[in-house]
Amino acid sequence: MTNMKSYRDVFANNRRAALIPFLVLGDPDQRRSLELIKTMIEAGADILELGIPFSDPIADGPTIQKADIRALEEGMNCGRAFEMIRQIRAYSDIPIGLLLYYNLVCRFGPAAFYREAAAAGVNSVLVADLCIDDAEEVNEHLQRNGLDSVYMVTPNTSRQRRAKIAALCTGFIYTVSLLGVTGARQELGDLAGPLVRALKQETKAPVCVGFGVSRPEHARQLAEAGADGVIVGSAVVNIVEKNLTAPDGGRRELAEFIKNMKQALSV
Repeated sequence: MTNMKSYRDVFANNRRAALIPFLVLGDPDQRRSLELIKTMIEAGADILELGIPFSDPIADGPTIQKADIRALEEGMNCGRAFEMIRQIRAYSDIPIGLLLYYNLVCRFGPAAFYREAAAAGVNSVLVADLCIDDAEEVNEHLQRNGLDSVYMVTPNTSRQRRAKIAALCTGFIYTVSLLGVTGARQELGDLAGPLVRALKQETKAPVCVGFGVSRPEHARQLAEAGADGVIVGSAVVNIVEKNLTAPDGGRRELAEFIKNMKQALSV
């Protein structure tokens, strides 16, 4: 296994916000998914956020729901996801965050899940539907296996609760830019900037923003607000869906998109 970069390495050494693209593991199938992930790494991704598909992803909009269905129909599950991560880790030392739902952790068995995740080369695990009030269910497993914890803050999270969440985040704070589910949007909205600025005053934990981030100007706005990282999901998955029958599976378009987003963060 290649030595892994930590989140601390990325955030400490970057002079700009980190670019964190998201893909569903196994979408549209395991072979093409791995090629697309390698394309994102080569195009300049700083960190990967990878989803394990689930049949009822309540935080996700139609784009990622459809990606989950495609991956599930191809047989993707936690065991195969860990196999893919081992392949990615053999290729690159890029930090890898997992994003999934608690049903999958429970079905696999929490102790086994976090042990296997660490062994495969994962840096962090974010369980989208597990709130901090239930964090004790997973924090012991995270700590035992040397994994970073990532939790979500939303625009309607109170300041007191934000402090509690930030104290538990050893990786970064996943800052949700809007009220609603994932999905590419034309406009970023007016909630993200003030939330980023508030968090940067309240905590030293890195602040990374996702949900609705789909254009270079969105990335630039968030970087200017002080975000340490920008998470781009549905816009990336849209490229996969658009190129299901393309000879290169959308790799050229995806590489161009990643480069443009990264350039926006470098200004």
